[in-house]
Amino acid sequence: MSKTKAGIINVTGYAGVELARLLYRHPEVEITSVTGRSAAGQKLAAVFPHLADIDLTITAELGEVDVAFSALPHKESAKECIPLLKQGIKVVDISADFRLKDAADYPKWYGFTHPAPELLKEAVFGLPELYRSQIAAARLIANPGCYPTGAILALAPALKAGIIEPDIIIDSKSGVSGAGRTLSLGTHYSEVNEDVSAYSLEGHRHLPEISQELALLRPGPTPSVTFVPHLIPMTRGILTTAYARLSPGTIASGEKGQAELTGIYRDFYKGESFVKVAAASPHTKHTWGNNLCIVYPSLDIRQNRLIAISAIDNLVKGAAGQAIQNMNLMCGFPETTGLEGLAVYP
Repeated sequence: MSKTKAGIINVTGYAGVELARLLYRHPEVEITSVTGRSAAGQKLAAVFPHLADIDLTITAELGEVDVAFSALPHKESAKECIPLLKQGIKVVDISADFRLKDAADYPKWYGFTHPAPELLKEAVFGLPELYRSQIAAARLIANPGCYPTGAILALAPALKAGIIEPDIIIDSKSGVSGAGRTLSLGTHYSEVNEDVSAYSLEGHRHLPEISQELALLRPGPTPSVTFVPHLIPMTRGILTTAYARLSPGTIASGEKGQAELTGIYRDFYKGESFVKVAAASPHTKHTWGNNLCIVYPSLDIRQNRLIAISAIDNLVKGAAGQAIQNMNLMCGFPETTGLEGLAVYP
């Protein structure tokens, strides 16, 4: 039986090269085409020696494929995805270009007018733990952002159960690879090393994505979300801590309340291959290099508040791994195929 032909648009970015690494070992997929404008004409092995076994030349245009992954920056990605969809090619877009349902949000948060607003209704938000059946039937997946993945998975069980108030605070800390591979002063080693800083306090562009998806989980008042991201001097990983006051009378106090809270989370994620409810607060290294999200829900008894913590690898569950998880569903493969690797530790 022939393998599914996959193409990666912009293989030279961090998400693109991580896709190549993971797809190379996928038993049902063959990478047949990779693009990268800055490295067009070069062998993939010359640009990334660790991918020397993938005998491909980086091109400027995508060749014939069954499924395409777009790892282009926002605004650029939609332009490449639209013609592919017209050709009948399944598309998983890792950029933000199809995540938001309201086209009016794009000029405000991303600085461009969306070229195909009709596709925003069709695109399925690619978080399998929430939209598995829709993903399986889709031809266009909007792969979630790295910050939203960690935040939504940390809060989804509590929101769905109706146990928290709508005022939510999300604090996330990300490794430097989340900023991409483009050179900038803000991610220069001397600027980042031995330093932690908050940024986008006026509103990070992932905020509308987080708010959109959290609102769909909660009946009643739309959640009011404060989201503050931080840059941490490490390469990979996102640690998210979310805070929300518990709704009166929904959970017992003390140890009984903690047991009830843990039970809500474990029931919600029962049978999920890539979300694990931990018995203690996770570390980002526990997810380094694999597609796992580790979640730890905790009860602040003194303040009657939920503290939900999640850890992911921003390049795997936060980008390339989740994209492959979505592709597996779209193509009818077992969801875990090609993603069974354990975390690298320490």
